[in-house]
Amino acid sequence: MHHTSAIAFKSPLHEMTQSTPTCLWNDSASIQELTYSMEHGATGATCNPVIVLGVLKKEMSQWKDRIHSLISERSKATEHEISWQLVREISIKGAALLKPLFEAHHGKNGRLSIQTDPRLFRDTGAIVEQAMEFSRLAPNMIVKIPVTQAGIPAIEQATYCGISINATVCFSLPQCIAVAEAVERGLERREREGKDIDSMGPVCTIMVGRLDDWLKVVMEKDNVAIDPGYLEWAGVAVFKKTYHLFRQRGYRLRLLSAAFRNHMHWSQMIGGDVVISPPYAWQLRFNASDIEVRNRIDEPVNPEIVEELTRRFADFRRATTESGLTIEDFDSFGPTRRTLRQFISACHDLDALVRDFLIPNPDTE
Repeated sequence: MHHTSAIAFKSPLHEMTQSTPTCLWNDSASIQELTYSMEHGATGATCNPVIVLGVLKKEMSQWKDRIHSLISERSKATEHEISWQLVREISIKGAALLKPLFEAHHGKNGRLSIQTDPRLFRDTGAIVEQAMEFSRLAPNMIVKIPVTQAGIPAIEQATYCGISINATVCFSLPQCIAVAEAVERGLERREREGKDIDSMGPVCTIMVGRLDDWLKVVMEKDNVAIDPGYLEWAGVAVFKKTYHLFRQRGYRLRLLSAAFRNHMHWSQMIGGDVVISPPYAWQLRFNASDIEVRNRIDEPVNPEIVEELTRRFADFRRATTESGLTIEDFDSFGPTRRTLRQFISACHDLDALVRDFLIPNPDTE
């Protein structure tokens, strides 16, 4: 822990980034939101079709002309191709803003996280090919690859190729271990060939709130009676257990907390050598709070809560047990299916937004 008694902090998040090893990344590539986040200590950001849709809705005045010019420049491009070009360009803008941090942190931070097309989740080769292309967009790209059956070998191969990966669509201890082992295999292959690994900064995301969301769905479906507050701790319990196992085994990638649903998805991770990646709205909320910034990563979740979640929910047992899911089970795990469906829907929503430029609706003109 750094000695910080004389430092005046702008906010709780700023204090966390200055007084603990815990890093802040911004869960958006909106320049306005990323600028705010960087002022409060952020050293990374994320882009994906969901985020691009949000950026375009919020900052349409800045992107309207570019969409029109892409349509005229690319006379044969489909709405899908134009959508993904927008993902690239918004990612490149965010990466440029982060580049000085990337250089200062020697590749560990200062990266812009760009997501591979979620529709490729079953195709290892296609994921790797897109990851290669995306990694070349800027020197400080980190590429998101889903933790599906096809995603695990893609993570190993992309790592071997020198790409820093951010494993996404991940909710459980067994998924995180599969990612860590794949990254280790990729790094070891590079080391054997004398290739650089020092400038790489791989991370594994745990979508803590999405596990909580799923157990709430199961509670309704299966008529489970449980203290509703307990369900807010499921993702935290997975994250803490995974973090301590990673430390024991010395895996060379960091965990990242995402999909925020309550302040514990930030406050309970403080003190870990981890990344927290809240959306802008949650950063405003955290910065307006009086939650004490102190090391909580080593505080265990109340054993009564863990025991009750374990007893009531088979999927919590699977998410917290090393052998709870095989790689072949990843694609059928409830939170995986739910998240992939939402990510793929967002791709279609982004396509629809581009379609309104490409083929304006004659009924509303």
